[in-house]
Amino acid sequence: MNGIRLTLFLWLMLAAFALPSFAAVSPNPATKATIEQNSSWLKILPFADEQDFKDAAKGLIAPLPDNGIIKNAKGRAVWDMQAFQFILKQKKSPNTVNPSLWRQMHLVMQGGLFKVTDRLYQIRNADLSNMTIVEGDTGIIVIDPLISAETAKAALDLYYAHRPKKPIVAVFYSHSHVDHFGGVRGIIDEKDVKDGKIKIVAPEGFTEAAVSENVYAGNAMSRRATYMYGNLLPPSPQGQVGAGLGTTTSTGTVTLILPTDLIRKTGQKMHIDGLDFEFLMAPGSEAPAEMHWYIKQLKAISAAENCTHTLHNTYTLRGAKVRNPLAWSRYLDETIQMWGKNAEVLYGMHHWPVWGNKAVIENLTLGRDGYRYINDQTLRLANMGYTPDQIAEQVHFPEKLAKHWAMRGYYGTLYHNVKATYVFYLGWFDGNPSTLHVLPPVEASQKYVEYMSGAKEILTKARKAYEKGEYRWVAEVGNHVVFADPSNKDARMLVADALEQLGYQSESGPWRNFYLTGAQELRNGIEELPAPQTASPDILLAMDTTMLLDYIAIRINPEKAVGNDMTINLKLTDTSENYVLDLHNAALSNHKGLAENADLTLEIPRTLLNQIFLKQTTLKQAVKDKKATVKGDQQKLEKLLGMLDTFKFWFNIVTPNAPLTKQ
Repeated sequence: MNGIRLTLFLWLMLAAFALPSFAAVSPNPATKATIEQNSSWLKILPFADEQDFKDAAKGLIAPLPDNGIIKNAKGRAVWDMQAFQFILKQKKSPNTVNPSLWRQMHLVMQGGLFKVTDRLYQIRNADLSNMTIVEGDTGIIVIDPLISAETAKAALDLYYAHRPKKPIVAVFYSHSHVDHFGGVRGIIDEKDVKDGKIKIVAPEGFTEAAVSENVYAGNAMSRRATYMYGNLLPPSPQGQVGAGLGTTTSTGTVTLILPTDLIRKTGQKMHIDGLDFEFLMAPGSEAPAEMHWYIKQLKAISAAENCTHTLHNTYTLRGAKVRNPLAWSRYLDETIQMWGKNAEVLYGMHHWPVWGNKAVIENLTLGRDGYRYINDQTLRLANMGYTPDQIAEQVHFPEKLAKHWAMRGYYGTLYHNVKATYVFYLGWFDGNPSTLHVLPPVEASQKYVEYMSGAKEILTKARKAYEKGEYRWVAEVGNHVVFADPSNKDARMLVADALEQLGYQSESGPWRNFYLTGAQELRNGIEELPAPQTASPDILLAMDTTMLLDYIAIRINPEKAVGNDMTINLKLTDTSENYVLDLHNAALSNHKGLAENADLTLEIPRTLLNQIFLKQTTLKQAVKDKKATVKGDQQKLEKLLGMLDTFKFWFNIVTPNAPLTKQ
């Protein structure tokens, strides 16, 4: 069996993508049109405002050791900021990078141990996210222990090198994304959690959200994430310069220890080691399970990842469920109402804090207004009959929001957040019956090319459009030629050139990475490097059995399943769980219990089932070793296993995939 692929394995994949593996790409310089486009931002945005640079440097105690290189036990670098030093060597943006994004990455690169306020410290740029440490009376509380155990340990070591070595008494997970819990085993031992020495505090729904959001569509998300985070691109002014939310992602060991204490309602309070915490629930905002909190003694607010120094994603380009911008706005408003009057510092799980009540309120208020604006203006125009493409082109922030650096589109963008909001309320269909049942991309592209007098004529016109700087149109029309005939090298090269210039112009780190990765794959094809195949043991153990069985159902190939109906009893001997697997009409359902007339019964420990998914053993071997038993028609089980598709990771994105056989 092929194991579960999670988007978190994007970060594990990076380990395989050392710089020598990159395809040989000779990037083009920025064109005159791109240089002019990038230069225009210098006149539009308030680059003379240096407050963010002061805030990002404030409270520095020590830089990251070893020039920002963190290695695993085998000596392999899992975090390497040396590769991004070119950013700091040049204050003025190169022609190939949007100056607003370049400014953001200068700020993000400010790493090390920082004092935020008395008893509150952060380690920044030791991973994609921040690790925050709050000093209690006898111990410390660690908030969001990064992606990897190695980076989390290095961050804690840096703190202990400059602060008293108090024991950890609690760990917070602010929300359910891997960059906020994955390094937990690098800083604590699970035995101390089981013994009650360390609390792990998280919002209600954390465990399900942490393991479910990216399971069912995990293969597609992970492949698209290789574009979003630019991990196939070499760090350079013509390649990867960062993700806007952070520099990049660590490539160490992803872990998870389940929470011991859940925050279930807004207003819930906890007293931890001499400090008073009050919480606000924020589900369905930046993550399915997320929370804000206030530390009374420190007058400090954290809005988790809902108020950072970028416009965030209400839809992430790697693919995920669309987030609710109205709820997001309301949570920020509620944060202001609950704690704004007394707060003196606002710190987040990415980027740098702001100090002083005025700045705290301003950042929360502008964030609140920005997400509300996205929600309301999308619906206003939708109710006037405009389509998502039309709405996305028309919605622009008013000047105060547009010039607020923390609402610039470094990670999310106004354009794709607006389109996502349309989908959130109205779905993909724009109401025009001409778009209800369109031709698939290859067939439509072939007809477009035919109608437009053939590929040669299209490319002649597209080259003229390229010379005029009309890169969006070149990419759009050229894509039809590529999908009509992927072997057309001239079309591939022209679209790649257009995508490259669009990447150079992008203010958003993920947009830049998408464009440049697409250009690279059009020019060089897909280099099938080692890809993620299995879930980490911690993640797999955290999945409930229903979720695991649902994932098996997703992999059923209907052509193989039709006519092979069966009912299977699954008895998990170590967890005392019983499930019925019911395969009928090529759909595999599951429910708790046992069927009276099952075709067979499989008795197996859940721990052994996990090992099979981790490819540490096989079902055939488990039966042979008498660790699992099959009663009934064993051929039925073998048929079921033979129906499961294996997902190809390196599927095409900028060229068409081969069609499946029609069912």
